Amino acid sequence: MVDVKTRNIETRNGHGAMVISLDFELYWGVRHLRSLNGYVRNLVGARVAIPAILELFREYGIHATWATVGFLFFERTRELLRIAPTRRPLYKNRKLVPYDDLPPENEQESSDSIFFAPSLIRMIAKTANQEVATHSFSHYYCLEEGADIESFRADLRSARRAAQLSDLEVTSLVFPKNQESRDFLDVCAEAGILAYRGNPRSWLYSPRADASETAVRRLVRLLDNYVPLSGNNCGDWPTVDTGLPVRVPASRFLRPYSPPVRFLEPLRLARIKRGLTAAAKKAQLYHLWWHPHNFGCNLTKNCEALRQILDHYRMLQGIYGMESLNMAEVAGRCLGQGSLGSVQTAVRH
Repeated sequence: MVDVKTRNIETRNGHGAMVISLDFELYWGVRHLRSLNGYVRNLVGARVAIPAILELFREYGIHATWATVGFLFFERTRELLRIAPTRRPLYKNRKLVPYDDLPPENEQESSDSIFFAPSLIRMIAKTANQEVATHSFSHYYCLEEGADIESFRADLRSARRAAQLSDLEVTSLVFPKNQESRDFLDVCAEAGILAYRGNPRSWLYSPRADASETAVRRLVRLLDNYVPLSGNNCGDWPTVDTGLPVRVPASRFLRPYSPPVRFLEPLRLARIKRGLTAAAKKAQLYHLWWHPHNFGCNLTKNCEALRQILDHYRMLQGIYGMESLNMAEVAGRCLGQGSLGSVQTAVRH
């Protein structure tokens, strides 16, 4: 990471914070999966889920980061291609290459579009305390064979350009598929990225390529949503003494409501609430994340679960002074600036 000549600023003010980030990707994050056809309903449903989630965030005063795939910023395929980098990753697994199956050039955003979402991005950007961040331009897989520094640099350059065309400056990043890679962090810093979402420290969540994933890890991660196999995964406030971007550690994936295991819902929610309570008591971070398309089906049930979590956060806010922060604001605390606007101003200058 890039060395930062800044003294280690005390970021904690005696309070813990709840951080929320959402991986906004639609088709581009699931296009290579065998289960895609059965999942289209979720992708279309995300267009209804996002306004519902934003309404809950407004009601509870929640600050959140929306890590957005660059492809989603465009109205049409031909507009995307004008910004797309000429240097692209040469993945060994060609199914991972999104440029191979772009929709027709006249394809454009509609009420059921799964390819483009500029209207939703504008809605997010206009909602108070919401940060539009990047999930790379093309849903870039940093740990897959064929990824390389130069094509990642070109991808991030296009991601920033796509956001700038919408008068947005992206300062936080979530690695697609949580393929956190130290080798790529210098490139992130060069691109003006101040914060990225890191994986929990447990071996269950260590980043790896898809081909290296095992059925055992997937099963244990599933169980970890209901029983405390990996602990609370609260994170310490990051510091800038190791350079930029700062690492904002994840705590828990908000698994969507599932009718077959609905009897386990109390365990799922209790697991998250215990983590939030631990973070509030210890003045640490609790970083919850999910995809908007996870709420694309069973929206009412998913919103009910989110409301329970936010009610618990509100209680902790009253007792312990717990805050709600997005990733840029966490980075701002580290830099001694504190607000999304000041962080973005620092990047521009």
